[in-house]
Amino acid sequence: MMPDVVVSFLFIGVIAYSLLAGADFGAGFWDLTAGGAERGKEPRHLIDISLGPVWEANHTWLVYCLVFLWTSFPTAFAAITTTLYLPLGVAALGIVLRGAGFAFRKASLRTPERRVYGVAFAVSSLLTPFCFGAIAGGIASGRVPAAGGGDAITSWLNPTSVLGGVLAVLTCAYLAAVYLYATAARLNATAARLNATALVHYYRARAFAAAVGTGIVSIAGIFVLRADSPRLFGELSGRALPLVVIAALCGLATMALLRRKVMRNLRVLAGGAVALVVLGWGVAQYPYLLGTHVTIDEAAAPSSSLNVVVGVAVVAGLVIVPSLILLFRLAVRGRLEPEEH
Repeated sequence: MMPDVVVSFLFIGVIAYSLLAGADFGAGFWDLTAGGAERGKEPRHLIDISLGPVWEANHTWLVYCLVFLWTSFPTAFAAITTTLYLPLGVAALGIVLRGAGFAFRKASLRTPERRVYGVAFAVSSLLTPFCFGAIAGGIASGRVPAAGGGDAITSWLNPTSVLGGVLAVLTCAYLAAVYLYATAARLNATAARLNATALVHYYRARAFAAAVGTGIVSIAGIFVLRADSPRLFGELSGRALPLVVIAALCGLATMALLRRKVMRNLRVLAGGAVALVVLGWGVAQYPYLLGTHVTIDEAAAPSSSLNVVVGVAVVAGLVIVPSLILLFRLAVRGRLEPEEH
């Protein structure tokens, strides 16, 4: 019973990280594809003022997930880190380079320097979610042995992992485009010195394209999973199917709102689609933590440890969640309200 409760808490962190940090990674995708210095100036500036200091706080959820995993399921954590150390290392390096590139670009005045730091920010924003998606694919497809020390290459460069990585990148791009579209629509253009109308059209088109691209890859992924991970495919088309269907409906509803230029509930539906996909993966994986050879109960730490972890998580949530909400509200208010002179 308690291991299931702990896994539920763990997945709350996974979903939160997917929605919040995922949108930030996706912003790097649009930064990379914005074009040259002049053509991409305004789209990149919107990204800069949208991220602000808030994106650093989103990695709190990654720390939360890692602490939960190594404290509550130490044998599984050891198996994952000794098998998937390459993508984990690349992801960690990407997070560091992404932060450094973003900060240094904003502080740089010369165009060549800004380009170098911009490339570091954008490329690492693609590599990091790809690695996280590949890690999830390696775990779900059973390529992480219970004792650890699995193949360092094929454990994350395989059909299911590549599918997971590509979907992670596209999903992040989808979330970012929707959020940036909504931000542009509410932006005080005078205060931000941007052409808000042009940016609304710009990110609306990209949000629609990302939604279509994600849908196409998801459909193609059905055949990949059926061939490479039959158990995962069976569960996704079985008990997890209602979540997958609702996620698809949320995605279609998001596209309909984008087409009609309706802002209400747009971000909720976009985020809901992503959250339901992640939750569907969790339901399909249950009751296994690693592939089909290590269950949640088998990998769990003693009950005394799990009780402490849950207690600490509840207390931390009461402190951290209101703080994050306040941080987001202050960031949004500063972005949207006119400057005082």
